[in-house]
Amino acid sequence: MRLPAMLRWAAVALALAAAAAALLAAPAAAFYLPGVAPNDFQKKDPLLVKVNKLTSTKTQLPYSYYSLPFCKPDTIVDSAENLGEVLRGDRIENSPYVFEMREPKMCQIVCRASIDDKQAKELKEKIEDEYRVNMILDNLPLVVPIARQDRDAIVYQGGYHVGVKGQYAGSKDEKVFIHNHLTFLVKYHKDETTELSRIVGFEVKPFSINHQFEGQWNDKNTRLITCDPHASKLVTNSDTPQEVEAGKEIIFTYDVGFEESDVKWASRWDTYLLMTDDQIHWFSIVNSLMIVLFLSGMVAMIMLRTLYRDISRYNQLETEEEAQEETGWKLVHGDVFRPPANSDLLCVCVGTGVQFFGMLLVTMIFAVLGFLSPSNRGGLMTAMLLTWVLMGLFAGYASSRFYKMFKGSEWKSITLRTAFLFPGIAFGIFFILNALIWGEKSSGAVPFTTMFALVLLWFGISVPLVFVGSYLGFKQPAIEAPVKTNKIPRQVPEQAWYMNPAFTILIGGILPFGAVFIELFFILTSIWLHQFYYIFGFLFLVFIILIITCAEITIVLCYFQLCSEDYNWWWRSYLTSGSSAIYLFLYAGFYFFTKLQITKLVSGILYFGYMLLASFAFCVLTGTIGFCACFWFTRLIYSSVKID
Repeated sequence: MRLPAMLRWAAVALALAAAAAALLAAPAAAFYLPGVAPNDFQKKDPLLVKVNKLTSTKTQLPYSYYSLPFCKPDTIVDSAENLGEVLRGDRIENSPYVFEMREPKMCQIVCRASIDDKQAKELKEKIEDEYRVNMILDNLPLVVPIARQDRDAIVYQGGYHVGVKGQYAGSKDEKVFIHNHLTFLVKYHKDETTELSRIVGFEVKPFSINHQFEGQWNDKNTRLITCDPHASKLVTNSDTPQEVEAGKEIIFTYDVGFEESDVKWASRWDTYLLMTDDQIHWFSIVNSLMIVLFLSGMVAMIMLRTLYRDISRYNQLETEEEAQEETGWKLVHGDVFRPPANSDLLCVCVGTGVQFFGMLLVTMIFAVLGFLSPSNRGGLMTAMLLTWVLMGLFAGYASSRFYKMFKGSEWKSITLRTAFLFPGIAFGIFFILNALIWGEKSSGAVPFTTMFALVLLWFGISVPLVFVGSYLGFKQPAIEAPVKTNKIPRQVPEQAWYMNPAFTILIGGILPFGAVFIELFFILTSIWLHQFYYIFGFLFLVFIILIITCAEITIVLCYFQLCSEDYNWWWRSYLTSGSSAIYLFLYAGFYFFTKLQITKLVSGILYFGYMLLASFAFCVLTGTIGFCACFWFTRLIYSSVKID
């Protein structure tokens, strides 16, 4: 393929990327930096409450709100979702709940529903699995305030439970009750000069009550006995709950109150972002970072002093006899840059790792700058996908550069493997897991149209960019080794037990994992326990520490290996830091059994399937960091000594 043709491919790919970014960003009208683009409401302005998916930490399978027999509006309208929202299983729709700004209402009837056997069974299953209802008002998620006695403070739970299990007084039989009365509280911040208000909080207290009414049912004009503001009878407890039973009618009602707040609009997300115990979080991260920084400093100091002594000693050897008496890393100079076994696969892995590194770096920079606010649901995932696709250019470039250094000539072959190996494995696992979700009739199943969009991003943008990168990389002069490689391989002497490849590889992964495992706990909590994660500044710092740790531990173990006259460092340098993925997956298993309450087989398969994919990606990332550091290190030391 000639250069003009390649450039045309590049232009087409970049145009497709721009078009995809525009299409995917178009539905996300709520995308803004924190503190920008607020909505102002006058008194009696309509406030439209939207409903989102039903979620459960016990099953990890989201369902549409209207999959249960809740009250429906006259016409259900789906809100346009971006790519990230669809992949997260978000299904945002309108609801029959409509408020008026600063106009409190009591005992408002939404509807009366009669449930059949199938609906009763579904309700009981969802309540058993502790499903929560998620709603949205002015782009703020609904929360339930919960008083914590131990800290004498209020914490917030995202969404309210569909219902609860319990017993009637004097009975041992366990029954299932539905929360059919919602007491909403809308907090607002008022501008004293303009009388305009901005919503800064959206809370609810759910109750279960067996509503009774006078006379005949007359839709929303019926007067309830159990909830009547004219008789000063309001719902404040669940002493007479509404049982879920086939053939029974359920009356859904709500109250809405308004409360002025000192919280300004720019700070309204603080409630959601501070749901966890921050003191433990910050202390643990700082403590971990200090330990890793200390170890890294010690390692760097030892390495610099030892290497300086070695290079000085080697350069002072004047005779060939003296050189032959020496042992250590200089003796393997004729073999250290010999191409490894399966060098093609190594090139592909390094190229994919470069793609991951670029994706994480760019995404994290945007997140730290505040462009990926949690108010933009799905924005983080959309950004990661688009960045991954565009980083295919660097993946192709890196893989072809190393491929040419290893005397490879079929650059198109290495390009195809770089473009399809990891994405193909990831897509295969994703497709199988998606089929399982589809079998459960969950809203988390990715629709065919979205699947087609992912394939289009892959084949239409990523693959051409990998080809462009490979072409440009292969056109560059081959990377020259600082020393010549002998024609006959040198025999590797017998190694001590502690220099066994399996042992050093497993030991090498401990320190990189130790640099991230505290932060990993909070990331897993945000993903699997449905909490917000927004401390990207600390995450970026941990990412930098991870890079330094992977590089230094790989260099140290590579140095010991070369001193033992073992020159097979290529794959070992990749796997040394890459083995941290083993500990990540083991930690994911520990987290599953100690922190999660998943009971369904499908949910367990989903968890370990996605964590296996994440561990694989972590292995590729950390392995590439270690390999590149070791490659730089070996070139540096062998170019610093005199080779006769």
